[in-house]
Amino acid sequence: MTFDEIVEAIEAELLLAPQYSIDVESACASDLMSDVLVFTKTNMVLVTGLTNPQAIRTADMAEAPLVIFVRGKYPPKETLKLAEEMGIGVLLTGYTMFETAGLLYKSGLKGLGKLPTIRQER
Repeated sequence: MTFDEIVEAIEAELLLAPQYSIDVESACASDLMSDVLVFTKTNMVLVTGLTNPQAIRTADMAEAPLVIFVRGKYPPKETLKLAEEMGIGVLLTGYTMFETAGLLYKSGLKGLGKLPTIRQER
């Protein structure tokens, strides 16, 4: 899915264009950056409501060229500055995370697939 197709699918506002042309096949939607790092695919889109610089750092580590902030949550200046320095595109949509993921999926972007069950011993 191209950048323009993503923008159209979620009626996004462009905050920062990606440094290079993108064509992604998957997305990860999470506010837990630790989950993003565990369940990542190269060249995916990160969909999140977490607008602090940590979201951009996580996208960089996960090699995600684009971050989509949901629920109309505008990121602070330092987040956008870091994204610009790292060449990561940033979009903003008023849709919830659930609706954003659904619209992207409906438009052809796939998720990460079925993940393994993780048991945490206490």
